[in-house]
Amino acid sequence: MKMLHTCIRVQHLDKSLAFYKEAFGFKEKKMLDYPEHKFSIVYLGLENDDYELELTYNYDHEPYNIGDGYGHIALGVDEFEELHDKQVAAGFTVTDYKGLPDSSVRYYFVTDPDGYKIEVIQNK
Repeated sequence: MKMLHTCIRVQHLDKSLAFYKEAFGFKEKKMLDYPEHKFSIVYLGLENDDYELELTYNYDHEPYNIGDGYGHIALGVDEFEELHDKQVAAGFTVTDYKGLPDSSVRYYFVTDPDGYKIEVIQNK
């Protein structure tokens, strides 16, 4: 068994694509467009990782209610502080560095254009 992808529904596909490409370096792997059914799907991936992030765009949909059950997507990075600085400079909504009480993990959060949170964790 293997994890394949995570789907999030987005209101503005172009804004979401730009965000994930600029903020994290995602690359577009595949786009499926179904105009007759009024939706598009874009699969994004990271270099050397076959797990995908699926962005589903339903034409003319109102903003999604993320609800209180959603937590976040998490990415591990080596260049932790450099990526944080780049995302802050790009004007993204980024928190300060945080850490677990035992100092074993450093992380911060970035919010995408639809309000989804992405946790960025410093690789050890």
